[in-house]
Amino acid sequence: MKLEENNARTFRWRVWLLLVLLVASIAAYFFINPFNSDTAQKTDGKPDKKGKGTSSVTAEPVILADIPVYLKGLGAVTGLRTVTVKSRVDGELLSVLYKEGAMVKEGDLLAEIDPRNFQIQLMQVEGQLLRDEALLKNAQLDADRYKTLLAQDSIAAQQVATQESLVKQYQGTVATDKAVVANAKLQLSYTKITAPISGRLGLRLVDQGNMIKASDASGLAVITQVQPIAVVFTLPEDALPAVMPSLNTGKSLAVEAFDRGGKNKLATGQLLAVDNQIDPSTGTVKLKSQFINTDGALFVNQFVNVRMLMNTLHSIPVIPSSTVQTGEKGSFVYVLKDDQTVTVRSVKLGTVQGENVAVMEGLKANELVVIDGTDKLREGAKVKRVTSGGSSTSEPPTEDKGSKRKQDK
Repeated sequence: MKLEENNARTFRWRVWLLLVLLVASIAAYFFINPFNSDTAQKTDGKPDKKGKGTSSVTAEPVILADIPVYLKGLGAVTGLRTVTVKSRVDGELLSVLYKEGAMVKEGDLLAEIDPRNFQIQLMQVEGQLLRDEALLKNAQLDADRYKTLLAQDSIAAQQVATQESLVKQYQGTVATDKAVVANAKLQLSYTKITAPISGRLGLRLVDQGNMIKASDASGLAVITQVQPIAVVFTLPEDALPAVMPSLNTGKSLAVEAFDRGGKNKLATGQLLAVDNQIDPSTGTVKLKSQFINTDGALFVNQFVNVRMLMNTLHSIPVIPSSTVQTGEKGSFVYVLKDDQTVTVRSVKLGTVQGENVAVMEGLKANELVVIDGTDKLREGAKVKRVTSGGSSTSEPPTEDKGSKRKQDK
């Protein structure tokens, strides 16, 4: 009995296993069959010379364009001049006359210190000057009388010499007094603090009513010249041979500043100077450019992407960057020939501009390059060209058609 039960159980397991395998086979068949159907539809069911389907590709002619050549670097905006406004005298800050963050011009009154102490000092030294000038005048009159008496032989020559020395002594005293008066006037003028340069003021550092000193390190405010403004950026040391000849001959090099993302152009300026040494730790050199910045788009310490125009290449073949493939031997593209086959063409790439790239070697104007459908291509593959609108064509464009397409772009 047990043997018969075991045989029946084994039979049932075998039946279930066969059913599972049958269901799996049917599912696999329906899964693979649609895939083959899509593939056949994609290749249009037209076998090529090796028995595989003909691929549909999108191809566009090579156009000629003027391509600018840039050197690119990273930089930061700096004020062309930055000054910390400080008091030259000690005293109470009577008034603060500027508005924080405002633009000021050179010579504008910013603040005023209590001037009374300096006015009193000026009065004292002016009084001393008047007294010494009177003594000098009296001594000069005595010297003139002594000279007359000496001519009449009524006085000793020694007395005349002594009087002339006294006149010179008073002259020196008066000259010293005048210097003291000028210094007092200068100290009094320092009670009115003016802007030493034109620029934008920072936040107020000292409030009205505080006692300030000339030795204070912080100062009253900071003025930064922002019109024009400077950008300091770095370039690899290998770029110096291209930059220095233009700089030494006085050629103006245009510099463009872009935002952190490198998409929005903030300002256009000119190269101002190149640093006198290379940073050995990074292998870069600092350059300074100047921007008018009338719209205030550049702000001090702002990070910017910088590119400097070095040259413009005229009538250079240009293709979309998506057409370029990379292989063991470098960059290449698929070129569509007149017989509707593709060939692999090695290219030497140049400057990238947006979504396009310049081709320095390997292509000529109006040649058709494959921009879509390159994943299944190979040398000599038969293809069917599909335009960007979805329609197919079997004839390559003539030179006139290529010129018209270039104009349309």
